[in-house]
Amino acid sequence: MLKYVLLFVGIVFWLYCLTVLKRAKNGAFYFLVGSTGLFIGLLLMSKPYGIWLFATAMTWAVGLVGQTTGFFSTFYLAHVIQVVNHHHLSLFMIDYECSGLIESAAFLGLIAFYPIYSRQHRVILAVLGLIWLFVANIVRLSLVAIMIHFFGDRVFYLAHAILGRLLFYSLAIILYYLVFTKGQLVNRLFKKLG
Repeated sequence: MLKYVLLFVGIVFWLYCLTVLKRAKNGAFYFLVGSTGLFIGLLLMSKPYGIWLFATAMTWAVGLVGQTTGFFSTFYLAHVIQVVNHHHLSLFMIDYECSGLIESAAFLGLIAFYPIYSRQHRVILAVLGLIWLFVANIVRLSLVAIMIHFFGDRVFYLAHAILGRLLFYSLAIILYYLVFTKGQLVNRLFKKLG
């Protein structure tokens, strides 16, 4: 009960800070406080159901790649990826870190308070960005499973902690570059389209 009261008080304080910063026309701190608060709030509210939903969806989607290639299979309700390599079974779980929830919450926090876009454009970019991150995570986890299929358990650390993350975060950086760095160009494109 105490944690819900503290969460409620934190949300009210966050909203109050946002109104003060908005009235003061302090755009930089409004963006900083708003995006950080939304990120933390999304993470706090995601336990346990958001984590379960993201992990289930991710395992199911990676399972489609496994069915297509025949290199691995998944048990999406258990969040498990099963890889067989030379009659050796490897299982790994999709958990909080692998689900993409943290990266999705960070992106939503940033795009929700990014001042260059209109509200409608932020919603469109949020949906497209979440899809991009979801697909990037599918590619990352599929790469890990395929590498384990061909090279065995000994490459798990290399595949998961190094190559998989490099691939995922490279794709995330491309998204951030297109949405935030080239924001003015994207905004002009939206104006041309109507």
